[in-house]
Amino acid sequence: MDSSWEASVTDSINAIYLLFSAYLVFVMQLGFSMLCAGSVRAKNAMNIMLTNVVDAVVGSLSYYLFGFAFAFGNSNPFIGANFFALKDIPSSSYDYSFFLYQWAFAIAVAGITSGSIAERTQFTAYLFFSFFLTGFVYPVVAHWLWSSNGWLSPNSSYLLFGSGAIDFAGSGVVHLVGGIAGFWGSIIEGPRVGRFDAFGNPVKMRGHNATLVVLGTFLLWFGWFGFNPGSFDKILVPYPHMVDQGNWTSVGRTAVTTTLAGSTAGIVTLFGRRLLVGHWDAMDVCNGVIGGFVAITSGCSVIEPWAAIVCGFCAAWVLIGLNILGLKFKFDDPLEAAQLHGGCGAWGLIFTGLFAKEEFVLQAYNSGKTQTTRPSGLILGGGWGLFGAQIVELLSIVVWVSLTMGPLFYLLQKLGILRISTDEEVAGLDISSHGGYAYDASQEESGPRFYGEYLRMQHQS
Repeated sequence: MDSSWEASVTDSINAIYLLFSAYLVFVMQLGFSMLCAGSVRAKNAMNIMLTNVVDAVVGSLSYYLFGFAFAFGNSNPFIGANFFALKDIPSSSYDYSFFLYQWAFAIAVAGITSGSIAERTQFTAYLFFSFFLTGFVYPVVAHWLWSSNGWLSPNSSYLLFGSGAIDFAGSGVVHLVGGIAGFWGSIIEGPRVGRFDAFGNPVKMRGHNATLVVLGTFLLWFGWFGFNPGSFDKILVPYPHMVDQGNWTSVGRTAVTTTLAGSTAGIVTLFGRRLLVGHWDAMDVCNGVIGGFVAITSGCSVIEPWAAIVCGFCAAWVLIGLNILGLKFKFDDPLEAAQLHGGCGAWGLIFTGLFAKEEFVLQAYNSGKTQTTRPSGLILGGGWGLFGAQIVELLSIVVWVSLTMGPLFYLLQKLGILRISTDEEVAGLDISSHGGYAYDASQEESGPRFYGEYLRMQHQS
């Protein structure tokens, strides 16, 4: 058989695999939308759904114009400087399929942050922070880890500590970035009206629809099979000196580790929260499952299945502990996004530095070549190189996002375009900003039914 024809078939199958993975990751936007809608009160359901749409459409333009260039352009170890508006794409390095896959990741970051500031944020603010986050803040971090010349990249010619940081699908690049951005947004805005009573005690504000939360969780689970296994980019890559093994083997193992981590975190959260609150809570379990997925995302391709269970077990307690700590300090995040994506994302980076297996690292980053050695997990005898690089990544992301998104949220607050008024918040964003409720049956007896009634109430007050 002609070798050029074989190469063409291989390239076509790899492109189909990457495109299918991109479509799966995009399905996560639907999952985020359902999860967010169910986790807020009914009077804000339309608002949170619209913000998820805005994250996608604004993020598409900003990532096309600037984000992809900053992330994957060739320039220096800090930021890229070509491929703006996809100029010179396809190139010898990237094609349209790769752009689409990376775009799906970028818009997921903004969705994470939106959850932290839900139910009290002006719609205009979403336009600003979505564009800035997906067009600049996130792409710079992606360049550090995922471009061939990023200063933290495990594919760089100069490997930090002889290793580079392993963040295979983005516990840090995606989830920690979104979580830290959400943390600053929530801190600067302050808690929702009525979230804490006059004595500082938390007042429960449950989401209005557990059905949507569960649906969103399963859609996210489905999408994560594109998020983690799909990050191999190519599936038809055989490993030398290994019979019948290649990227297809690692793709399957990565799907297994993802499933085990999420499932373990879910069951631990189920029983952990049962001990703390005295009942079985579906919404808490769903967040636990997602926390396990977030944590495993960094090391999903380089760890054994048994280690994924360890990852998920610890991720559940990280989430539970951070939620308790957040309430103690009067931190209000309706989706627990900062705790879930930030806290579990940070744990995922640390976990990878402890449990990464050298054989799997070589498969993920050296196509299975065994003529070289790479640092692996500290607990598995791999030394301090990888663990040190993971800590540097964690600290660098926290500092970078804090120095960029923190001032942005502060500026929006000072300009009066971040938080809505108390009257609007009490009435609900759906009626005060969007002209009506998401559901006809959702009107509360004490609330206005139509936008005109809301305006008359404003006049009377």
